Amino acid sequence: MSKLIKPRTLAGFRDFLPATMIPREALIDTAKKVYRSYGFSPIDTPVLELYEVLTGKGSDETDKQMYQFRDNGDRHVGMRFDLTVPLARFVAQHHNDLGMPFRRYHIGEVWRGEKAQAGRYREFMQCDFDTVGTKSIASDIETGMVIFDLLRAIGFERFQIRVNNRKVLNGLLDKFGLAEDSVPVLRAIDKLEKMGRDKVCTEIKNKTSATDEQVNDILQLTELDGNNEEVLTQLMPICQGNELAEEGLDELQQLASAMKAVGIDESNLSIDVSIARGLDYYTGTIFETLLGDYPEIGSVCSGGRYDNLAQLYTRQELPGVGASLGLDRLLAAMEKLEMVPTISTPADVLVVQFSKESLNSCLVIGNCLRKAGIATEVYPAAKKLAAQFKYAERRGFKAVIVAGQDEIAKGVVQVKLLDKREQHEVPFDGQDATTLSNWLRENVAGS
Repeated sequence: MSKLIKPRTLAGFRDFLPATMIPREALIDTAKKVYRSYGFSPIDTPVLELYEVLTGKGSDETDKQMYQFRDNGDRHVGMRFDLTVPLARFVAQHHNDLGMPFRRYHIGEVWRGEKAQAGRYREFMQCDFDTVGTKSIASDIETGMVIFDLLRAIGFERFQIRVNNRKVLNGLLDKFGLAEDSVPVLRAIDKLEKMGRDKVCTEIKNKTSATDEQVNDILQLTELDGNNEEVLTQLMPICQGNELAEEGLDELQQLASAMKAVGIDESNLSIDVSIARGLDYYTGTIFETLLGDYPEIGSVCSGGRYDNLAQLYTRQELPGVGASLGLDRLLAAMEKLEMVPTISTPADVLVVQFSKESLNSCLVIGNCLRKAGIATEVYPAAKKLAAQFKYAERRGFKAVIVAGQDEIAKGVVQVKLLDKREQHEVPFDGQDATTLSNWLRENVAGS
């Protein structure tokens, strides 16, 4: 007999049991609904891309984390580490067929060989939406609106979309005499919350030629505090004299004004000059979203404007802006906040078999309810009712239907509501489930 292989998953990867997949798919469905409401269309791209397509487009860190190898044809290939770089290749290749501006959403798995931690894995799903082919600030504003609607649709009230602009940061770095060191400086600033001021200060000094005064100017900039109007007012004299910084400040002012006009106030939106985003391709507005009840998990929806990402693939100008919902990170927060129901079935109703003779009647009930739009499972065997009810409790069904010969003869079924511990007799004449289905819709949440 051959030796059994121990079943196990790779570190940083995981299986998804039904209790995890059901809320995961519900979250994806919610994201799709919000994206579609703004006119974003679905696309998909291959998991594998040529290595030269992916490398150097995110950051040194993502290049190091990329899963790469040579395939059978000896081509150097890589697995996508996000969905934005493949989008740049996609629109460069297909822009004549797509028409501009082009709105897309893309929900798919990405891979990064980084250290696994709570809510963070080496294989994870991103739920992206982007507008490509316009530099209009209206698209930046609408990106913030989508993030707001998305978090609200998922069920969050307490969250904060933090906004900054790379033009402000890059313009001020130029003003401080650090334009050539902008990449390492911005990457260091992006680690402020994780590392703290002192370690970020040390990293900037180690990786750039910045003086103590320059480092202090940079970090003082990221420490501007107050409401949105106060932060913007403090930025005005600092940005004055640098055209790029002034342009970025104007865009921040327009965004804050428009978001307020559509009813998004400062409890959910704040101008935060410490936001830098570590990826190199951002050129304008940048977003990060923190949960008010669980900020330590990090940003659950991030993104920004990238006006030059496609220039490595085409001479056609294809500016874009968008964001990505961190599905796995958000689900980890929702589990922590007890927002995820403990169910392992997508059906609301279980029809139990009272006896072998009742099988056909049970199948008819299940079939009628499904036709009426109520997800229903029929238990496959006439086991003891206690065992079937235990199965229903464990899977998370909301209602159990019992239809023995006596009930069928009377033209009724017994419905037990598991959460309320109530039992009701409801009419069912053998083929027409109108009364039963209407009763279930009124009494069983989700039916």
